[in-house]
Amino acid sequence: MDDVAAFNHRIITEFRQNNGTVGGPFAGAPLLLLHTTGARSGKPRVNPMMYLPDGDRYLVFASKAGSDSNPDWYWNLRANPDAQIEVGDRTVDVRAVELEGAERDEKYRAQAERHPGFAEYQRKTDRIIPVIALVPATAR
Repeated sequence: MDDVAAFNHRIITEFRQNNGTVGGPFAGAPLLLLHTTGARSGKPRVNPMMYLPDGDRYLVFASKAGSDSNPDWYWNLRANPDAQIEVGDRTVDVRAVELEGAERDEKYRAQAERHPGFAEYQRKTDRIIPVIALVPATAR
């Protein structure tokens, strides 16, 4: 298991043991577990990530800590937009919708104001970091 996979495994375990609450770098931050289907492998994947509540939607940010490439989960959602999330002790069926233009910019700015690391991620890369709205099946 590589370092990122081991880190994610620890966060996922802690999240599930504590009804969605974790410590360390995510202490106090809104966190969810995103369940996707691998774009190429078809295998189930789980990624912990911070989110921004937005009405009925959960907004997630494909920052990959400012890398010049999008994270694998982004490509998984592009290939298979129907997914699930764990929030607190609930599991929610969602559909991924990528935000564009002014709406994307506004939501990214809001996240960067709440969590300044996201502003730094955008400064580190030339790509526009995608913002994905995870829309619960019940809200469609």
